[in-house]
Amino acid sequence: MSQEVLLLVQKCAHTFSFYDVQSGDAIKHIRLPEFPHEFVVDSQNRFAYVGHYGIETSSHEGEGGCSVFVIDLEKAEHVRTLSIWPFRRPHGLAMDDQDRLYVLSEGNSTLLIFDQPHLKDTPDRAIPSGGYKSHLVALTRSGETAFALNLLSNTITRLKPQDPTIAPLPVQPGSMPEGNCFSADERTLYVATRGDDSIVAVDVETLQVTRRGRTGADPTRIYRDRQGRLFVTNYAEHSISVFNADLEEIHRIELDTHAIAMSLHPTRDLAFVTLKDQRVGMLDLDTFTFQRYFHTLLEPDVSQVIVR
Repeated sequence: MSQEVLLLVQKCAHTFSFYDVQSGDAIKHIRLPEFPHEFVVDSQNRFAYVGHYGIETSSHEGEGGCSVFVIDLEKAEHVRTLSIWPFRRPHGLAMDDQDRLYVLSEGNSTLLIFDQPHLKDTPDRAIPSGGYKSHLVALTRSGETAFALNLLSNTITRLKPQDPTIAPLPVQPGSMPEGNCFSADERTLYVATRGDDSIVAVDVETLQVTRRGRTGADPTRIYRDRQGRLFVTNYAEHSISVFNADLEEIHRIELDTHAIAMSLHPTRDLAFVTLKDQRVGMLDLDTFTFQRYFHTLLEPDVSQVIVR
């Protein structure tokens, strides 16, 4: 019988954890160096790659980490550590359909690429992000195009990771761009701009802003479900906005605490919302209601469901 497992980074508990979806019980906590953050999982659900951000938030002072931890998901063990030295504070991570790993160094505004992260512990190349305080990365499935979301320069920059001779191309979609996701056809990048409470649609080829919508206060992340709806976490007002592809708000889900992040079930209309009060809420995407909650350790953050 298969088991659905929620993988979860708990940033201030300094753990990468496994939870049983059916019961909500913790299966295992793997203790990591302080303040792990984002993670990605390869196409075979074999390894997870966890960035060692190394400080609590981007507003905290400090150099941060320079490593990516490799978690064997079958053994539930930390088995290797990738080095991005001398680049610091890895935050945004992504993988393409060839399982190449992309690590965005916020401290040095640089995108590092590992062609075979399951075999090699150092990056194969690095390219400048073209912005400052580069926090998250959006990546096409092929890995041919990436976007860096640059909080301090208030820009997003289009990158070509496989051709370091192509310079980053910037666009300013609004203030403090962070949350992002592609449309299903990858022709549009949706971006949340925290500083002006907006969501914008950017044409990937022309880099023109084609549509704009109004979010709640402090939109941090965007997620696209199987129906093409966009879910935006409004961190400052305890809500999640739901938009259609034309960036019209069609629903707002009220919460009783901050929504830190979300992940979507791979086969069901179900989301897992990590909450500031040390809970994960299971959100029914048909009714926009929470089915149930389970408790976590301190500061649950990025998650992903795998079936094994």
